[in-house]
Amino acid sequence: MDTTTTAKFFDGYASDFSAIYGNDNTVVNAVVNRVFRRSMRLRYERTLAGCSPIEGKSVIDIGCGPGHYSVALASRGAARVLGVDFAPGMIELARARAVGAGVADRCTFTLGDFLTATGQGQDQGQDRDKFDYAVVMGFMDYIQEPRALIEKVMRVCSGKAFFSFPAEGGLLAWQRKLRYRSRCPLYLYGESQIRTLFSGLGTQAVQIEPIDRDYFVTLRI
Repeated sequence: MDTTTTAKFFDGYASDFSAIYGNDNTVVNAVVNRVFRRSMRLRYERTLAGCSPIEGKSVIDIGCGPGHYSVALASRGAARVLGVDFAPGMIELARARAVGAGVADRCTFTLGDFLTATGQGQDQGQDRDKFDYAVVMGFMDYIQEPRALIEKVMRVCSGKAFFSFPAEGGLLAWQRKLRYRSRCPLYLYGESQIRTLFSGLGTQAVQIEPIDRDYFVTLRI
């Protein structure tokens, strides 16, 4: 899978993307975040709640971006967090965020493509052993081979994995497809398509929950 275009886009978008999670200091930003980015807030809250208990646990954050999930989970007591992203700008922000939060000793951020890297991340534990939780938020939007990625997540996680999938249909989805047409590939999903992706995996349970403009998936492994 060629992720060069997507990595380049998010490398340049890193600072603006990072601001989405906390930039409510103006009326305009507050309204935009509340109306158009509600899914991001909901999936963030559900993921943190789902990673419980977190004390002493390990987490892999796939497509970690600027490290909001990784740092929040480390701050809540995770013993070890590995963030993986293919955009250098995102990795730089994530490392700085971990330092600022005082959890850099428990957070490692590595640059690379989680799906295609076979040995990458061994020093940080990606392939050496399994993680209690896997976080895959805002990442499936850009993945051409979703089933292969899900299967690899299952190989590195021994507890629960959390995914978000962008929902197809509706005006906002159509507008997003237009915006991303010149930026990078974008993949949208219907619920039946997601159920097919997770079928026949031999897992204990799959829960698919519509949340605003996304589907939030909890996978018990």
